[in-house]
Amino acid sequence: MTVTRRSLLAGFTATLALPAITGRAAAQTPLVVASVLGDDKPETLVWNHIRDLVEAEMPGAFTFNIVPNAALGGEKEVVEGMRLGSIQASLSTLSNLTAWVPECILFDLPFLFRDDAHLAAALRSATAGRLKEQLQREGLIAPAFIDYGARHLLAPRPLLEPGAMNGKRIRVIQSRLHAELWQRLGALPIALPITESYNALSTGHVDAMDLTISAYAGFRLNEVAPHVTLTGHIRAVGAVIFADSFWQELDPQRRDVLQRATEAGAEHFNALVRQDERRSMDVTKAAGAHFHTIADRPAWEAPARELWTLFAEQAGGLERIEEIAGI
Repeated sequence: MTVTRRSLLAGFTATLALPAITGRAAAQTPLVVASVLGDDKPETLVWNHIRDLVEAEMPGAFTFNIVPNAALGGEKEVVEGMRLGSIQASLSTLSNLTAWVPECILFDLPFLFRDDAHLAAALRSATAGRLKEQLQREGLIAPAFIDYGARHLLAPRPLLEPGAMNGKRIRVIQSRLHAELWQRLGALPIALPITESYNALSTGHVDAMDLTISAYAGFRLNEVAPHVTLTGHIRAVGAVIFADSFWQELDPQRRDVLQRATEAGAEHFNALVRQDERRSMDVTKAAGAHFHTIADRPAWEAPARELWTLFAEQAGGLERIEEIAGI
């Protein structure tokens, strides 16, 4: 057999490639990803999507250990784990992140966003960019923001008017804004982790709570709170987050690949949420849930809008709130 220069060069190149492939496999970067919901929910599916995008572009570079069903804790516990370095990635609502970056409260203000397009524009603003910088100073990298959908009121019995909230015990996240909102509507807020909500509703420890439709179905809360009032009072804005200690250890190529996969994953997540909202409503309706529209939206909005002024200083000033509202 005649050995040509081309075949010799090809063999030489293949030989050089072997150590590179072996080295790359040996240098896999592990990351533990926490999800508070199940394998079939957008909160977990988005990580499968990000993993697949990364693997397609840089095979073998990362090992994703995706842990669903809040096995690593609720939102607060997961962020604390990320700051300690035991968890590398997750999703979080900005409501939860106000514990570390108070200014995140801006995107949590009630009745601030008109629709999906308005929220998307706000998340591209310079104000949103500043929040990313502040999160990094707290040990969290947020390559992309996400939209969990609107929060609605849910309860064992219909609560269709603001006056119906008088004296009701309502589960809230650990957020002063959420507590203030329901106090202004006459309710008694009780802060509980999401993982305790089902039991609290089933035992009567609380009379109501608020949540997105997707999470409502994901936590099977329709079994204990079959009535949903479609208030849409707060938009559940969130972020895809990584532990800064993990992010800084990545080489520039891996960081770039993960950044782009995360940005694409955020868009995928938003689409999944819209699909899951429709499916969740159908599934819970079939199981006996009732969805109620509100007849007098201004009656709900009036006390809620008072919070714009109350939290203006924490949110960066009333002018900034009005700027976001007017985008």
